[in-house]
Amino acid sequence: MSALAKIAKPNGQVADELELQVAQAIFDLEQNAELKADLRGLQFTSAKEVDIGHGRKAVVIFVPVPLLKAFHKVQARLVRELEKKFSDRHVLVIAQRRIMRKPTRRARVTQMRPRSRTLTSVHEKILEDLVYPTEIVGKRTKVRVDGSKLIKVFLDRKDHTALEYKLDTFSSTYKKITGKDVVFEFPVAAGQE
Repeated sequence: MSALAKIAKPNGQVADELELQVAQAIFDLEQNAELKADLRGLQFTSAKEVDIGHGRKAVVIFVPVPLLKAFHKVQARLVRELEKKFSDRHVLVIAQRRIMRKPTRRARVTQMRPRSRTLTSVHEKILEDLVYPTEIVGKRTKVRVDGSKLIKVFLDRKDHTALEYKLDTFSSTYKKITGKDVVFEFPVAAGQE
């Protein structure tokens, strides 16, 4: 078995250099005794490099939706190890979801579009995937006078120290993937005001 087995690409598509590096890194981690069982059946569909400003980059790994739960089991350790291998780059794991267009009058639709394939649902799930393992505790949408929207996302306070340095990465990655402006914050506790 080689590192190429870690990439699940549709027929005819070839992996680029970044995807091969990620596959090799995951394959090397699989050779490690403690992660071997957890990483055995895991594959990813693609990997992209996102510019997060200030000359820094993040690696976004897209995984098939059925494998997302398995990735969540080892995500903390996997991300930590991959960030060591890809120095000065943050690593994010997101499910590869499909958005189906809204049916029009002309389209012959035999069945309804599932809620999980709507644009809103997919963007919500991407937001949850980005911040995993922490949870989103609140969301506010601020509509400015010029009509632009800003989404404020409040994350769980207990993960404050672990995620503080990644908030800019989350914002710029979400903006790059969905085109929506998002600000990530931690809610201020009542006693700290």
